[in-house]
Amino acid sequence: MTETAVADQEILALRDRLWAAALDADEAGAVDVVTSAARDGWSPESLLLDVVAGVQRRVGEEWAGNRITVADEHAVTAVNDRAVAALSRRLPRPGGDRPRVTVACVDGEWHALPARLVAETLRWRGRDVDFLGAHVPTAHLISHLHANRPEAVLLSASIPTHLPAAHAALTAIQSIGVPVVVGGAAFGPDGRQARVLHADAWAGDARGAAELLDAGVEPSYASAAARQQIDDLPHLTDQEYTLITRNRPALVKQTLHGLEERYPPMRSYSPDQYDRTAEDIGHVLDFLATALYFDDRDIFQRFVTWTGQILTVRRVPAASLGLALSVLAAQLHEFPRAESFLSEAARSFDTLPDLPASGTGTLA
Repeated sequence: MTETAVADQEILALRDRLWAAALDADEAGAVDVVTSAARDGWSPESLLLDVVAGVQRRVGEEWAGNRITVADEHAVTAVNDRAVAALSRRLPRPGGDRPRVTVACVDGEWHALPARLVAETLRWRGRDVDFLGAHVPTAHLISHLHANRPEAVLLSASIPTHLPAAHAALTAIQSIGVPVVVGGAAFGPDGRQARVLHADAWAGDARGAAELLDAGVEPSYASAAARQQIDDLPHLTDQEYTLITRNRPALVKQTLHGLEERYPPMRSYSPDQYDRTAEDIGHVLDFLATALYFDDRDIFQRFVTWTGQILTVRRVPAASLGLALSVLAAQLHEFPRAESFLSEAARSFDTLPDLPASGTGTLA
């Protein structure tokens, strides 16, 4: 067996031990897994990115497979965060003239662990890092940058619906001459949305971010006048994104009424089922709005495909999603781009669902 294969097996074994502790909400046990490995010679960077991050990816896979609950997902993430904190105490502390960077999640983004893994990796690589955490309002971020003048900002977004907020943050940061590196699942595996938004750089993972900073990232824009948001996305002039976002509550309500007419069994839903269906329709609208913002139907189609898979695993007929998309398309017949995105996605499903044999009976 090669050294690489042995190392891979050891990583998998550590992941399994950390997963077991985290799923059991055993913070002390999880901390012991990573700190013992560090004492045995594992680098903090490998433990952060190969072990902790691997366990965090498994959280999403297990939830999508309906093998853990949302509560389990939150518990594992919280325990993982404690493990990262334990490792961070082993990292170099700021001192001297070390390069300084700021790491933050965009406004509305609450998934902070990926950004924290980046921050801790950069510390391990010798940088002075200001980690601002989750959900950083752009105005507060700009105030921080004026006060601290880092050499670069690393912005994280995990969910595509936060990309319009990322665009606003990018524009504001670049207007004061600070380069921006973006990362996170929201930007796509190849950084496609980062290029659309004219980020100064995109990193696919923490190691990539560190290598970019080592090579040097230069600002693309030196002033606000050099960049106007609408110039990046001229299709926004049709106002579809703005109007759908502004009228989201009314559209959810109208779609619920339309669903009841097309699918009478919905009238017997419990209050909880009805509320969850409304929530799901809201998610559909959020992803639709994001797709309209970029004029990129693939953003919406990927969400619809993923949602259909999740529903199937939960024994909810995926055709219920197709019906909701059709009803929503009818509501938005005066919005050509939105209607096109919805109608195309709806054709992926059968028209009318049967009642599920088990499950929630809703779209989630």
